[in-house]
Amino acid sequence: METPRPRRMSILGLLPNMMTVGALCAGVTAMRFAIEGRFGAALLLIFLAAIMDGLDGRLARLLRSESQIGAELDSLCDFVNFGVAPGLILWLWALQDMRAAGWIAVLIYVVSCLLRLARFNVGHRAIDAQAQKGGFQGVPSPAGAMLAFLPMFVAFALDQGPLHGALVAPWMALVGALMIARFQTPSFKKLTFEAQYVRFVVVGFAALLAALLAYPWATLVALDLIYLVIVAFSLVRRAPKPPE
Repeated sequence: METPRPRRMSILGLLPNMMTVGALCAGVTAMRFAIEGRFGAALLLIFLAAIMDGLDGRLARLLRSESQIGAELDSLCDFVNFGVAPGLILWLWALQDMRAAGWIAVLIYVVSCLLRLARFNVGHRAIDAQAQKGGFQGVPSPAGAMLAFLPMFVAFALDQGPLHGALVAPWMALVGALMIARFQTPSFKKLTFEAQYVRFVVVGFAALLAALLAYPWATLVALDLIYLVIVAFSLVRRAPKPPE
């Protein structure tokens, strides 16, 4: 009986999973930097992990190397990068003085991220099937992490110390609630535009990149505020209209 030949994979086919693992390494290293008190570097690594998270799926589809294990890796890494890491970083930055109350806020955020990712995984098959046509149900975990870090972005943009935990803890709990909410939020992956406007999109991207390099914290604050306006609009649109 002839022994079946082992399945072979190209290096290109492994790139999406390698990018996912790279994002995980960035998130875990961010936790190390936060423990060492290097909060700015920790935030930049989480931001890098968010960028890599947005690219790995697209790369897998482009290379036609999507797999079940890749999807599971992506979800597990997202929980570490956008659930555990933000919770720990914010705890070390501003919540230690609150002790129990601050830790409760951390747990609310982390568990909300876990539930959001679990729902998203099932949603590929059932729960989010309707929402996938136009976006997501609730705030996705990478965006949730960026929103949770808004107090840190503000503090760094103003060049001041940590904000009071009494402000940070409720904000974390609110972001957790937004992640597990059922309202629809847009998916920018589905954003399209006419070919005649490509040049404006490219110039706008270049301007955004320049702003991130020159004024990273102020730019991240602005991006968070813009996204909050989008979320608020989604909530208002979802609200039931009063009977006429």
